[in-house]
Amino acid sequence: MKFLKKTVNCGDVSLSSVGKNVVVNGWVHRKREHGAITFINLRDRYGIVQIIVDDKASSKLKKIAQNLKFEYCIAVKGLVRRRAKDLVNPNMKTGAVEIIAQRIDILSTCELLPFQISDKKTDAKEDLRLKYRYLDLRSGAMQKHIAFRHRFVKAIRDYLSERDFFEIETPTLIRSTPEGARDFLVPSRLYEGKFYSLPQSPQLMKQLLMVSGFDRYFQIARCYRDEDARGDRQLEFTQLDLEMSFVTRDDVLRLMEGLFGYVFKKVCSIKLPSHFRRISYKDAMNTYGCDKPDLRYDVFINDFNREAELSSFDVAKNVVKEGGFVKMIVLPKSDIEYSRKFIESYGENAKVYKNNLFFYMKIENGALETGAAKFFKSQEKDIIKKYNLKDGDVLLCVADKNWKRVCAQASSIRTKIAADLNLCDPKRFEFCWIVDFPLFSYNEETSHWEAEHHMFSMPQARFIDTLEENPGEVLGDLYDLVLNGNEVASGSIRIHDIELQKKIFKVCNYSEESAQKAFGFLLEAFKYGPPPHGGIAPGIDRLCMLLCEQDSIKEVIAFPKNTFGVSPMDDSPSYVSEEQLEELHLKIVKKENDNEA
Repeated sequence: MKFLKKTVNCGDVSLSSVGKNVVVNGWVHRKREHGAITFINLRDRYGIVQIIVDDKASSKLKKIAQNLKFEYCIAVKGLVRRRAKDLVNPNMKTGAVEIIAQRIDILSTCELLPFQISDKKTDAKEDLRLKYRYLDLRSGAMQKHIAFRHRFVKAIRDYLSERDFFEIETPTLIRSTPEGARDFLVPSRLYEGKFYSLPQSPQLMKQLLMVSGFDRYFQIARCYRDEDARGDRQLEFTQLDLEMSFVTRDDVLRLMEGLFGYVFKKVCSIKLPSHFRRISYKDAMNTYGCDKPDLRYDVFINDFNREAELSSFDVAKNVVKEGGFVKMIVLPKSDIEYSRKFIESYGENAKVYKNNLFFYMKIENGALETGAAKFFKSQEKDIIKKYNLKDGDVLLCVADKNWKRVCAQASSIRTKIAADLNLCDPKRFEFCWIVDFPLFSYNEETSHWEAEHHMFSMPQARFIDTLEENPGEVLGDLYDLVLNGNEVASGSIRIHDIELQKKIFKVCNYSEESAQKAFGFLLEAFKYGPPPHGGIAPGIDRLCMLLCEQDSIKEVIAFPKNTFGVSPMDDSPSYVSEEQLEELHLKIVKKENDNEA
């Protein structure tokens, strides 16, 4: 099919084009008619330009223009002219010019749209957007997000390539290995009863690349985890996967600080500090209630055990006596009226975490009032002085026997304060490193130790000789990168000593037979001189989401699944034919009362 091929992009028609004949291709974004004149806004990926079919046009051209509808794909040939001064549109890149149409060819038509395509994000419901995702992607917001993602990834590639990293692809059909989430399994047609797995991450493959002597590897890797979708999580996602040989933790952290400093400046014109704050896991939990703190606001969690012990509040005192914890957060005075109902909403918020005790006190006329204040009167002045309290402040307190749980409760209150008082600036970016994680966590249900990150993470040197004696005290050479309350990267220095690796398996109640079955190929490789190595994996989707000021990674992914892991556009997952199942040696056994969707 022959058609008028563009000589310039819609968004690139400028004053330098005035007096020239041009051809533009695109979609009819808007159309309006004023008497004998038709105005058409034509859109392509690069922008919008105004086309005019004036009263001097032929009757044929006028008829074509009148019959155009939204999202018709057309080609236009015409003369560029300067707009009159009073008609210049400063909000359009091409607002100083317009094209007087000489010819319009309709390349394809468009049916009635399921929703309006605009310069901004559509207000259509999510499933409708995902069903017609190819239309949603035409919107100005989605075009910007996808373009931003491209620039973001390109900047990463540029930075790492300049520093001697090789981009190496690893397989997407691998052996199933235990990595924390469920695997997506792919049945083999040739080998009955055997399966490939889609990688949850390239973890083992990148360690093998270190054994292979490629000391600086990266990959924009697709990863797959069969788990429930959330706003910041999908069944398939993209991460920057990175590994280096002959490095320590500081080497990895410095590289990432340099990388993000470069990328944020290059792509967003944002200057980051040359080094990010480092906070130990324990300090993060005690001060912010979680291991992914948002540092954009100065609301801190305080240890209130001593005050509880000295009070006459028996319920709180008993929690401390039994080895529990009392935490306090100051809700600072604001323009909001802190009614009883408003304050108690924080207790309801904390109950999501099985809160055992919530209480509060107000500062009024320089004294503790309301709530539990009567139990703390003997130390009233000390409390006000210690925490620098002012009239209008409210003390919100939670108590629990379990340290992690009371931290989670306090964290939920801290987060709600930030939301209620509008303390988070979406244009401010506060990075921090969380370090000194426990290497192991105890699983109460299975009654054994598990790896906090994964079983290939190195314990800190001072714990290596005694790690089997008291696993709960062992700190790992682990590190997470946090941005505005979101974990955006996780990594560790890896174990390269096969005997130490066996000890880790043992602590995690992972038998030698199971280890050999799951990781035998890696253990075999480690017999042949593996170097010390470590790495990290930042999430591309999550970082782009934050930088585009969105609350879901769906907004920066071209074709995401919905909250239920379904694609309304192509109706996947879907049933397959009996012939396909037979080829793969599979048979579907339906549960009772299992009706087809």
